[in-house]
Amino acid sequence: MKGLNKVDKKKVSPAKRINIVQIKLIRERSLLYKDRLVRSPQNAYEIIQSFLADCDREHFIVLCLDTKNQPTCIQTVHIGSLNASIVHPREVLKSAILSNSASIIVAHNHPSNIPTPSNEDIEVTNRLIEAGNILGIELLDHLIICENSFLSLKEKGYIKDRGVI
Repeated sequence: MKGLNKVDKKKVSPAKRINIVQIKLIRERSLLYKDRLVRSPQNAYEIIQSFLADCDREHFIVLCLDTKNQPTCIQTVHIGSLNASIVHPREVLKSAILSNSASIIVAHNHPSNIPTPSNEDIEVTNRLIEAGNILGIELLDHLIICENSFLSLKEKGYIKDRGVI
């Protein structure tokens, strides 16, 4: 080690290039919603049902709302297999953050047409409530959509009543 100067002891790494980015929501298409406000799980179901039309696999959807409960955007967050969908709060809340949403309603379809919530459905709901609380975005409801019916986890008592709908 004798004879090595300080420069030789420290390895010099090349400079790191940092990307400069811009994050945007990009509108793919739109839906017309004549009622303007989401006042109930039934209203949310009507919007989401028309968006999901004829899906053969499980789709997890986020419906973003402004401070007056007007829908601002809807996004498919994840497409799962025939009977499962892996959902992470960061993916669900990403479009809510970018669209300056005050609250969200999430939904997923059950291709089996049996609206009974699974343990995973309840766990995902609880994680989304916690993450939303940290970010200031309230989860108003989680709907399980079937062909001609739906189940509201809020109406079934899985989500504490804190606001409208």
